[in-house]
Amino acid sequence: MRAQPKTMRPKIGLALGSGAARGWSLIGILEGLTALGIAPEIVAGTSIGALVGAAYATGRLEQLKSRMENFGRLDTAGMFDFRLASGGLIQGRRVENFLAELGIEGDIEALPVRFGCVATELATGREIWLQKGPIGRAVRASIGMPGIFTPERLGEGDGWLIDGGLVDPVPISLARALGADIVIAVDLNANLVGHRFDDVEVPATAPTVPQAIPDWLKTAVGPILEHVLQPSPEFPSYFEVLANSLNIMQDRITRMRLAGDPPDVLLRPNLPNFGWMDFHRAPEAIAEGRECVDAAAGAIRKACRLTTAASLSVSKD
Repeated sequence: MRAQPKTMRPKIGLALGSGAARGWSLIGILEGLTALGIAPEIVAGTSIGALVGAAYATGRLEQLKSRMENFGRLDTAGMFDFRLASGGLIQGRRVENFLAELGIEGDIEALPVRFGCVATELATGREIWLQKGPIGRAVRASIGMPGIFTPERLGEGDGWLIDGGLVDPVPISLARALGADIVIAVDLNANLVGHRFDDVEVPATAPTVPQAIPDWLKTAVGPILEHVLQPSPEFPSYFEVLANSLNIMQDRITRMRLAGDPPDVLLRPNLPNFGWMDFHRAPEAIAEGRECVDAAAGAIRKACRLTTAASLSVSKD
């Protein structure tokens, strides 16, 4: 009797998108997938998606969750190592140290999960896929938000790298290139255009800069940047202009990339009122991520049972 051919199990990959503090919802999404019995073998991430994806790939997701659930505004300020003369406000070494403290470290090639993240080459605008070397350095390059983080150079003679969200906010193509047969993608930037964000809460009648800016932020930035960060009744703040500009850009790029390369399942957590620096609100974002997966459970199960599945988009409203 001829032996029956073995059925190849499709490889499930994740494409974890960019979205600053909204990215903590990815922790809840990964927990939700685990609860469904889904263990992705491939993870591609952009910006905050690279950070959370790295935690999953190194088996340190629970440590990241525990840390972020107790993360306050002062902790956010403590992550800022300001260096104004280097192409951005924040150097980013404290972010690398933060990852190392959580055990998110080691070479990408040695991970049990295939991992890659997206960055953008500053000089050419090329999309760069980081698939080897120290994972902390790769994540740091991927999260290099222009105007905030200084550009990163991974090796002598390499080009300067900035945030991957400028070219591919939801890295579906990278997930497929890494070998994924089924891609579950997460878009963190849906429903954001048109919302007004201002991470520095300033009373409308605030008469002076020292009274207007919270103590935690003044401690972080020092007096030199107070006037830069201070909004006024007539003009939006620096952070509001930057955040909304990036939201608009990433929304448009995401729409185009999804049209050309749709995932098998598309998850869109509903976090329209999250400012990009609301890192202290992790519990809310994580809960929303879990709810998003619960709402999409049927679609996820269907897609993950098939080697070829119709593209499904699930938006949690």
